[in-house]
Amino acid sequence: MRDKHTFWRRALRHPSFVAGGAMVLLMVLCAVLSLLWSPYPVGDIDIPNKLAAPSAAHWFGTDSLGRDIGSLLLVGSQNSLLVGFIAVGIGLGVGVPLGLLASARRGWVEELIMRASDFTFAFPALLSAIMLTAIYGPGLVVSIVAIGIFNIPVFARISRGAANAVWARDYTLAARAAGQGPLAITLTHVLPNIASVLIVQATIQFAIAILAEAALSYLGLGTQPPQPSWGRMLNEAQSQMFQAPMLAVYPGAAIALAVLGLNLLGDGLRDVLDPRLARQR
Repeated sequence: MRDKHTFWRRALRHPSFVAGGAMVLLMVLCAVLSLLWSPYPVGDIDIPNKLAAPSAAHWFGTDSLGRDIGSLLLVGSQNSLLVGFIAVGIGLGVGVPLGLLASARRGWVEELIMRASDFTFAFPALLSAIMLTAIYGPGLVVSIVAIGIFNIPVFARISRGAANAVWARDYTLAARAAGQGPLAITLTHVLPNIASVLIVQATIQFAIAILAEAALSYLGLGTQPPQPSWGRMLNEAQSQMFQAPMLAVYPGAAIALAVLGLNLLGDGLRDVLDPRLARQR
């Protein structure tokens, strides 16, 4: 309990953590709110009222089909969070056990896992999405799977490197001398000591997942109509750039603020969770 209070006391004094946390919380609240309510249904098309300027009825105006931009932005946040959560979850759920296994077993097991990670890195999320689209067709699931696969080697490498450092510590060597097996040491000593590194990396990969989902939707490989997406909103705004430039500014700003908030949160968490930095404060 005391450690918890110390953490929050340090965290609330850290500007990056507070600013990033506020921005991420706002995004989450927008996504939750959109599940319950939005100013207008996102499928409502009102051609006579297309490209309307911001007003009391439409705070951010309307797009080329007369849809309310505020509603599209609000509902579009669901996809960004969904892709981020699941893609990062895939990376954590598969990559971390592989990295811990490589660190615990060493030898040919470590070599096999690391070379498989190198091979996976040769297929970034965009290339994987193109290949999956050719087989299964475009869609949100394709985006999630492609980004999740790319996250696996990222977390495998991070967890393996951090775990190697813990395996060299005195208390880990003492546990081995006491007869504890690799699994017990990994669960009781290694994993708890690398958790902070994984948490920080998860916030970074979450931001990357949001950017990747926006890029895939922009190219038509991600979220499909009528479900709104910030990336597809950017794509649809291309034809109206000179007539209504704000159509691109709004989703672009939403993506930028979401990524900025997650990066600030990750930066703050890194400083707060690092004991060496905590002692310097």
